[in-house]
Amino acid sequence: MTQVDFYILDGESDSERFRLAARIAEKATQRDQTVYINTEDAHTAAKLDEVLWTFSQSSFLPHRVIATGAPEQTTKTAAQIEPVLIGTNIEIAAEPWQVMINLAGEIPAFFSRYERVAEVIDAHETRRRQGRERYKYYRDRGYQLKTHNV
Repeated sequence: MTQVDFYILDGESDSERFRLAARIAEKATQRDQTVYINTEDAHTAAKLDEVLWTFSQSSFLPHRVIATGAPEQTTKTAAQIEPVLIGTNIEIAAEPWQVMINLAGEIPAFFSRYERVAEVIDAHETRRRQGRERYKYYRDRGYQLKTHNV
């Protein structure tokens, strides 16, 4: 069953959320795990893409943004090449399904294909409320939940 980790931030800036997502992705790739970062929209995906290029002076995190509506073969090929993919509610065709980082307000229908889901929650009122709703959703369905105050 999928393990779900909630990472709770005190601040409410996008840069904090994106940097935390980058750190989680980096840690996963160091363990040879593949990562899909689910974003709210294409604009957020583009901003996160910029952060992944610059968040660490000492390392490089190979990644690619996958466009909504990309053919299955494109997502499968990208997943074989890049350890980190960024998209908006895109079900990646390739396996294995290891880590999904969710930065969107909703839970993607395909979340349970991943071994682990990382939910990044900040202090922004709307995002905090959406995070609570997602927590209840997972809890009510019996998923193993962990909370990390960052």
